[in-house]
Amino acid sequence: MSGLALLGLTALLGLGAGAPLCLSRQLRMQGDYVIGGLFPLGSTEDTELGNRTQPNTTKCTRFSSHGLIWALAVKMAVEEINRGSTLLPGLRLGYDLFDTCSEPVVAMKPSLMFMAKAGGHDVAAYCDYTRYQPRVLAVIGPHSSELAFVTGKFFGFFLMPQVSYGASVDLLSNRETFPSFFRTVPSDRVQVTAVVELLQELQWSWVAALGSDDAYGRQGLRLFSSLASAQGICIAHEGLVPPHPPHVQPGAMLGLLSHVSRAGVQVVVLFSSAHAARTLFSYSIHCGLSPKVWVASEAWLTSDLVMTLPGMAQVGTVLGFLQRGTPMPAFASYVQTRLALAADPAFCASLDAEQPGLDEHVLGPRCPQCDHITLENLSASLLHPQTFAAYAAVYGIAQALHNTLLCTASGCPVREPVRPWQLLENMYNLSFRAHDQALRFDTSGNVDMHYDLKLWVWQDQTPELRTVGTFDGHLQLLSSQMWWHTPSNEKPVSQCSRRCKKGQVRRVKGFHSCCYDCVDCKAGSYLRNPEDLFCTPCDQDKWSPARSLHCFPRRPRFLAWEEPAVLLLLALLGLTLGLVLAALGLFVRHRDSPLVLASGGLRACFGLACLGLVCLSVLLFPGRPGRASCLAQQPLLHLPLTGCLSTLLLQAVEIFTESELPPSWAGQLRGHLQGPWAWLAMLFAMLVEVALCAWYLVAFPPEVVTDWQVLPTEALVHCRVRSWVSFGLVHATNVMLASLCFLGTFLVQTRPGCYNGARGLTFAMLAYFVTWISFVPLFANVHLAYQPAVQMGASLLCALGILVTFHLPRCYLLLWRPECNTPEFFLGGSPGGARGRDGRGDEEETQRKNE
Repeated sequence: MSGLALLGLTALLGLGAGAPLCLSRQLRMQGDYVIGGLFPLGSTEDTELGNRTQPNTTKCTRFSSHGLIWALAVKMAVEEINRGSTLLPGLRLGYDLFDTCSEPVVAMKPSLMFMAKAGGHDVAAYCDYTRYQPRVLAVIGPHSSELAFVTGKFFGFFLMPQVSYGASVDLLSNRETFPSFFRTVPSDRVQVTAVVELLQELQWSWVAALGSDDAYGRQGLRLFSSLASAQGICIAHEGLVPPHPPHVQPGAMLGLLSHVSRAGVQVVVLFSSAHAARTLFSYSIHCGLSPKVWVASEAWLTSDLVMTLPGMAQVGTVLGFLQRGTPMPAFASYVQTRLALAADPAFCASLDAEQPGLDEHVLGPRCPQCDHITLENLSASLLHPQTFAAYAAVYGIAQALHNTLLCTASGCPVREPVRPWQLLENMYNLSFRAHDQALRFDTSGNVDMHYDLKLWVWQDQTPELRTVGTFDGHLQLLSSQMWWHTPSNEKPVSQCSRRCKKGQVRRVKGFHSCCYDCVDCKAGSYLRNPEDLFCTPCDQDKWSPARSLHCFPRRPRFLAWEEPAVLLLLALLGLTLGLVLAALGLFVRHRDSPLVLASGGLRACFGLACLGLVCLSVLLFPGRPGRASCLAQQPLLHLPLTGCLSTLLLQAVEIFTESELPPSWAGQLRGHLQGPWAWLAMLFAMLVEVALCAWYLVAFPPEVVTDWQVLPTEALVHCRVRSWVSFGLVHATNVMLASLCFLGTFLVQTRPGCYNGARGLTFAMLAYFVTWISFVPLFANVHLAYQPAVQMGASLLCALGILVTFHLPRCYLLLWRPECNTPEFFLGGSPGGARGRDGRGDEEETQRKNE
């Protein structure tokens, strides 16, 4: 029922007119089994306990509507069970409810009373409490973890079952320390897990964490720190708030707020009791701390102490998780009925007759403030989620008693009274129902209940709680219902560093993992997971560009036929080979002419054929390399070149002999430079080259390798030279032949009126040396992928240089200057001497002399 309806009923009943009620006398009812209760019906002055010097009675001056509502929920549950015939047929439950003033000192007095021997006020000392029967069978409460730490150990010694409706610290689940503790609210671990997931969902990774300096705050702060750190949330500052003003040092409180302000956080997680939260916000408002998002723990999220603090609307956005309560429609009318009866003098008189003595001479008045309230005081607390928790605690105890007594629908067997430790045995893993909701205590004494995410939305001077999300193991936000304190209602950003972009990793700076620089993943590496701190290198058969999220397969790379450089070289090959074949055909056709005979005759044709093979050998370099092509490249290039150079060397020796040696010596050497001896010399040169090539192939054979590193995106397949020394020695024979040829023709004086053949040989050798000397630095410095193209070009240019400087001028004379094709012009003698260069001319001249 709404607060307006209650106020209307107040007017009808005349409540609130100042007449005292007898509500405090309704907090006790006798029965076959009595349940004790600890509730925060009031609170003490902040300075009273600090000035306490004697163990006397502590007065509770302030009134807490929440505590009275929870006590009435227990009363309602007991009366429902007594009226019913399902749980405890034939038995009557009683209750004995006391005020704790939210203080451990006050809570210990009723706790001692509960453990007093039945019918008395004293706690007897025994070696064995197995047969001990205390005044109550079980205890419901207290509401806070701070009190539960005190009472839990006390009741645990006697194995007295204790069911709290509000104590949520995770440490209370420790069965060794608190063997008889149960609760109908989830553990703080569930709440903290929900808070951490909320921070993750809203991308708040840079927060401050504060807690009250008591067991509740310290335990909650420690649990939050461990869970948050495990999820990558950094705590910029962590501090404790004194729970009561007498213990507050203004300098320490201002220093705490200064640390929060300097940390630059926009989100503060406050795991605190209501008193400590009020103290913190009082100083925060006073010193003008900038508005922030405050993530509240359940202990102060709904506290009137905090909500009614002046200036509270200026602190920013407040949100937190609150246990989802089960609706109890009949509870509002029950409260109305209780208050109406409390105002009835006849009913109050009947209570005095039925329950003589309320032990007030021992514990003092139970709740004097409760006799001076109105419905208006209670209307705001009717829908508090812990109301159902207190209500459900009674049903849990009743179900355990039902199981212990072995009750049936017809009744419970007669037996000796059940003792608390016997009831405790049946509470572990207990399943029960309360208001048609199935609940179960697990082995740690916890129940599985869900949370709602509540947001403070200010209405006039007090906030209302708006549901903006749920948590049932997984967080679900209602983003449309959110409201932020920012000017444009934008979600606050609380991060030490911006989120890295795709393909970037975090390089942490300082002590916090949330403070970092974003570094790009380099080429050849990728970001496997967004939370990785290092880039993952790609496998050798894959590649990736910079800032990549995955790798790509490498494509094999080699000197392909369709590449522009290869096509250009093939065009050069066609030109060179065409010229070689044309010159060869021309020389064969004019093989008996003085020009061809002066060029070496058949040896010149052989040299041209070898030059053609040199051109064809370059076809081994393009295409995907294979073992056979790698082995054949150098031998098939250098052997034909050796054959060509050997013919030119013999030509150079002839010219040198004719020009530089005396005629008598020249005549003797001429016979050895012609005929079979010349072919033997050429064969010897080629055999030497064959030997060098064989040694190169046997000792250091080239091999086909795949290089994964030399190219950024491709895998280079090439022929690897295993020994550069052996590679150079393959060139040794040709270099030697070219050097001798050059030396033999460089300083030769040609006879006047004769063809200068030495000049063509000199330029041919210069072409050879220029080509291969240029090849060495170019081959050494060019990219590995283009080395085959460089070798192709060098081979073709060498062949073309020899062809252009030595053979093509002779072809020109054959075609366009036939008048120069005479023995006198090429051989320097009579026409008959024109045949002397092939060996037959000398024999004819000798016969003429003999005649």
